Amino acid sequence: MKKLYTIMIFSLASIFVANAQTSDSPWAVSLGANLVSVQDDSVDAGMSLGIPSLSLSRYIAGGFSIGAQYSLNSLEIDNSDIDYAAIEGIIKYNISEGDIYPYLFAGYGLSNFQKNSDSEGLFPSSGAGRTYLGGAGVSFSISDNWNVNASTSYRSSSEKGSYNHLQHVVGFSYVFGAQDTDEDGVSDKKDVCPEVPGLKEFDGCPDTDGDGIPDNKDACPEEAGTAELNGCPDADGDGIADKDDACPDAAGSAEMNGCPDTDGDGLADNVDKCPEQAGEASNNGCPHDDRDGDGVADKDDACPDEVGDAANNGCPEVPEKLVSFLQGEKSTLLFIVNSAVVTEDSNAKLKQLTELLVAYPNSRVIIEGHASSDGSMAYNQTLSEKRANSVKEALIVMGIDGSRLETVGYGETRPSADNKTAAGRAANRRVKFERKVEIKVVE
Repeated sequence: MKKLYTIMIFSLASIFVANAQTSDSPWAVSLGANLVSVQDDSVDAGMSLGIPSLSLSRYIAGGFSIGAQYSLNSLEIDNSDIDYAAIEGIIKYNISEGDIYPYLFAGYGLSNFQKNSDSEGLFPSSGAGRTYLGGAGVSFSISDNWNVNASTSYRSSSEKGSYNHLQHVVGFSYVFGAQDTDEDGVSDKKDVCPEVPGLKEFDGCPDTDGDGIPDNKDACPEEAGTAELNGCPDADGDGIADKDDACPDAAGSAEMNGCPDTDGDGLADNVDKCPEQAGEASNNGCPHDDRDGDGVADKDDACPDEVGDAANNGCPEVPEKLVSFLQGEKSTLLFIVNSAVVTEDSNAKLKQLTELLVAYPNSRVIIEGHASSDGSMAYNQTLSEKRANSVKEALIVMGIDGSRLETVGYGETRPSADNKTAAGRAANRRVKFERKVEIKVVE
């Protein structure tokens, strides 16, 4: 009954045991216990547990290993104590590789059932028989170098003085011989970073910055960071890694490459020359100059020094009464031949214009003088200028500031009628106020 329990214990152990050598660690030395059961109906034999069972093996390739095993035991056969010894060469095939894998094996050797203790040698011819064996086992890794293994095999040894028998072996194996280039305790086959010393928990890779992310997966291996940012730091906490953040010390947005936009003008502070004043990208984030403060930039303001509105290009709205005057017949002042003297009729018109200019104190006008084709062109040019200046002086006398009045003479170059007739020449001797042509109103 005791032997039956022993068999059960070894059988259960074989379920949980694990590997010997693999391609990763090719050499293995094993030490264990063996259980031998004679399979011969002609004798009365029990089952016996013995020690040691020693083996040495070397992984070759393709799942195959070769090795040798030596076992000792003590049996009771036909009420006689028999010393058992076995030695054999073994070839083994790993069905799979990993922390747990099964294997098959076969071998050839000698088994000795020694009845006479006086026989010379460990395997005397009288008690030793050639043995063929085949079996299966399983192995389980308990550390990088230590394994537990269990196997069972049938051994055919039917020569005189020997018996067919079963042998079960359970023991420990020490595996070694794995190449470890960086000497970090992780074999090259398992080492993701075989040439750089690392840590076992990171498959042989280092964690230089100690952030818990191995260097081979760390986008910033020398700066502690977070897993969310692939191991990179984020000093300003804006969710953008410092290495990708144009403003690593100021929280910003991804749209601005990690920089803030304090004035909200769509230009990041790091390139905005006026970060606290909303401006335009074309002006480096600064507002354009606006001398008159009317909200229309000087570059777009037709009246940069006078308050106006955008609808009128930065100028004040043109006074309707003044526009009406300028567009009517009263805007033309006629002169007599070769004269620059303002007539009484013209003075009456100028008084009306003066009233309008007084009513609209921000208005300015340009007075254009003309002449008929009588006389030389040079004479007519001078005469047209004198006529424009005469009108200006008349307006100044009537109280209009001269700074609001500009003059220009066109001579005979812009006739309003045909100079071949007397009536046409009379019409051309004039000063005419015409909006945006002969008189310009500016707010």
